Amino acid sequence: MKGIVEVLKRAGKVGVLTGAGISAESGIPTFRGKDGLWNRFDPTELATYEAFLRNPKLVWKWYLWRMHLISKARPNPGHYAVAEMENLFPGFLLITQNVDGLHRLAGSKKFVELHGNIFQGKCRSCGRLYLEEEFSSLWPFSSRGFLSSITEEELKEKVFSEVDKGNLPECLTCKSIVGPGVVWFGESLPEEALERAFSFASESDVFFSVGTSALVQPAASIPLLAKRSGAVLVEVNPEETPISPYCDFVFRGSASEVLPQIVSLLGAP
Repeated sequence: MKGIVEVLKRAGKVGVLTGAGISAESGIPTFRGKDGLWNRFDPTELATYEAFLRNPKLVWKWYLWRMHLISKARPNPGHYAVAEMENLFPGFLLITQNVDGLHRLAGSKKFVELHGNIFQGKCRSCGRLYLEEEFSSLWPFSSRGFLSSITEEELKEKVFSEVDKGNLPECLTCKSIVGPGVVWFGESLPEEALERAFSFASESDVFFSVGTSALVQPAASIPLLAKRSGAVLVEVNPEETPISPYCDFVFRGSASEVLPQIVSLLGAP
């Protein structure tokens, strides 16, 4: 631990890539969760533009169910440690593959969401993106606060019934039905976010890979780009991953355990 702390004390630019592992500690459920209703469906057949065109009501009910579960989660010490790291270095960027928005709730401001945000809205017809606050005004059912305040039974009885009646978000620009602000299967990652991530990684002095399997491209290539560009590469993950052999420091623990320790030592005299 002291070795990486000494390296960090000399660092000017630090990048952090986070994956599902950091949010799993907050209780964020997997695609299928425990609800038998959705076990009859293949997530890859619900998280596509074709599925949305075919049955937008079904797709939105599935996403509202996921949003309802995510809305109950809160940032954990790992999220807060990443937010604190932002204040410790002249240059910092968080790159997350997660769509839950927990990093922002923890206080992170310098971040890119490679796969979007589930509480945002995106019109696939005209490309208009609705940020979380704007989208919750457009369609109150999508509000994190509202969804966290109701039970699953209320979600099904009150919200799903409205969706079945055709109460879906309508784009203010082109009047098409707005979908969730996440990257679906078959869609490209946001170009601006991806360019920013690759650019920062190539200039980093230290780069962290936290709670990610390092299997999903193109995000999986970002830590290796940082390494090739001269960065000290750090992995925080309970399990070995394909990038483990290339890392200069490996911590086999959870983000909520390891990152707060590093941040604490950085602040020590």
